[in-house]
Amino acid sequence: MKGIRTEPQAGIPGEGKRAALISLLADEDPGVYQTIRKTILGYGAEGVSWLQAFTAHPDPVLRRRALEIIQFWSSQQADNEMLAFCVTHGEDLDIEEGALLLARTRYSDISLEAHRALFDQYAADLADAVYAAHDAETTLARMNEYLFGRQGFRGNENHYYDPENSYINRVVARKLGNPIALCLVFLVVARRLSLPMVGVGLPGHFLCRYQSPKAEFFIDAFSQGKVWTKAECIRYLTESGHGYLESYLAPITPRRMLLRMCANLHQIYIDLEAAADAALLQRYIIALSR
Repeated sequence: MKGIRTEPQAGIPGEGKRAALISLLADEDPGVYQTIRKTILGYGAEGVSWLQAFTAHPDPVLRRRALEIIQFWSSQQADNEMLAFCVTHGEDLDIEEGALLLARTRYSDISLEAHRALFDQYAADLADAVYAAHDAETTLARMNEYLFGRQGFRGNENHYYDPENSYINRVVARKLGNPIALCLVFLVVARRLSLPMVGVGLPGHFLCRYQSPKAEFFIDAFSQGKVWTKAECIRYLTESGHGYLESYLAPITPRRMLLRMCANLHQIYIDLEAAADAALLQRYIIALSR
């Protein structure tokens, strides 16, 4: 390893240095690998990018280690980006972007643009039917038929505390989620259609609220879009032992919604004894709580 520095440095290493690094990347000595790993990471994004070609290398050890370094770098970048988003955005942050950035901390290779395009498509599919509706009930019925009927979104009742229920990319892929994540899907589509929809963070549950000068309805996305009246919300609160406060039915800000998503995941990872994952979420909770 003589001549190979481990301190951070800018740019892509020269051809000779790259050859030396690659020749040692598959070394059987774990200490050698850790030193080479640190050196490669020290070159930053450009330095890590040239490892991509080695993820298909015939040597399985070299292939695995190249992939591990790339994934570690991507995860670190996703964590930094999520934390920066939490610190720099206010109460009216873009909840869609926040949820996607949160998902990328777990699944670093997901495309934010592809998911935005998918939500665009959902809205485009719904546009004619929604704009032709003459009342709130019809509007909600058509959204429910599309999202929970045609698309098949539903609450994951059998595995409620599965972490994947909270990550928007996995919710979209599996069509399964928890109440807040399914409401998020409902909300981002409604926003594209300019519908008067907000999130409502009840104790122990999460709903969407449609409110116009003529109508007010609450939507339980976890129960395939079941529509609640205000009286039914009050009944839920009293019967579940939470008691009724008017503030429980008030709109939740996007920042508070993202905080609640992070807090849910944090508790899930604590229960799973996944300390590293819980610690990651704790950073976002602290940032969002300020």
